[in-house]
Amino acid sequence: MNIEPGLYLVLLAAIIIIALSILLSVVPVMLWISALASGVRISIITLIAMRLRRVTPSRIVNPLIKATKAGIDLSINQLESHFLAGGNVDRVVNALIAAHRAKIHLEFERAAAIDLAGRDVLQAVQMSVNPRVIETPNVSAVAKNGIEVKVIARVTVRANIERLVGGAGEETIIARVGEGIVTTVGSSDSHKDVLENPDLISRTVLGKGLDAGTAFEILSIDIADVDVGKNIGAHLQTEQAEADKRIAQAKAEERRAMAVAAEQEMKAKVVEMRAKVVESESQVPLAMSEALRSGKLGVMDYMNFKNIDADTQMRSTLGKMGEGKSDKDS
Repeated sequence: MNIEPGLYLVLLAAIIIIALSILLSVVPVMLWISALASGVRISIITLIAMRLRRVTPSRIVNPLIKATKAGIDLSINQLESHFLAGGNVDRVVNALIAAHRAKIHLEFERAAAIDLAGRDVLQAVQMSVNPRVIETPNVSAVAKNGIEVKVIARVTVRANIERLVGGAGEETIIARVGEGIVTTVGSSDSHKDVLENPDLISRTVLGKGLDAGTAFEILSIDIADVDVGKNIGAHLQTEQAEADKRIAQAKAEERRAMAVAAEQEMKAKVVEMRAKVVESESQVPLAMSEALRSGKLGVMDYMNFKNIDADTQMRSTLGKMGEGKSDKDS
């Protein structure tokens, strides 16, 4: 089949364009040219090998160009290994450049370790140059006189790059400063001492070496606000007095219940004794009847006994009437 020359040229141009597209997609020629223009010596084969290792060449070459322009000696293998480990190559290189400009000694291996540890190495370098201020929450402490003092402190810290890996964070700094504030206020004889000399807290807390084992270096501790709170001592004494009162009331109620129980017990005994008396009295007629039947008691003796009993009851009645009349006269 004969193909016209014009159509043949069009097909040839299309094939060339497709081939160039495939080549450019596999071989980052423009990136290679940019690297050569920036003074970074890298071969096309190395870029193709990155593609085969599923590494985006631009994520390696562009940071390498920045590092070379900044005068930092890095190799492709270092950057590629950090990328394959899951690190952020661009952030590490930016941190190295910032540290180099600020005259801070920072090696690539340490920066990569900090980045892989989950910390922002660039922010750490920036904090080394520009310290950060951490404000503590409202810390409540009680002086020896029982008055509550509320303190807010501002802690100026600088990142310690040597301790970023394995060092404690901001939460530890805040907790230690709060503990130092509570200890200092608690050891003061009066809350007035704290109000008159707030810098006493700063000096005492700063002298405890609170930044030991942390990723920061404490530069200063400044007291932002000091307020007087409640009289905790008086409140506790009031609660103690109320508790003592309730205990005393409970004990008094216990004693009253015991007294009532004892009274009821005595009444029961009185009733029991009266029952015994009645029982004994009921035996007298029986005994007298038996004495009459047996002849030990005569009729005249029994009549004399009845007269004496009647006379005794009459005297008792007259005595009660006299007592009642004298009560009315008085």
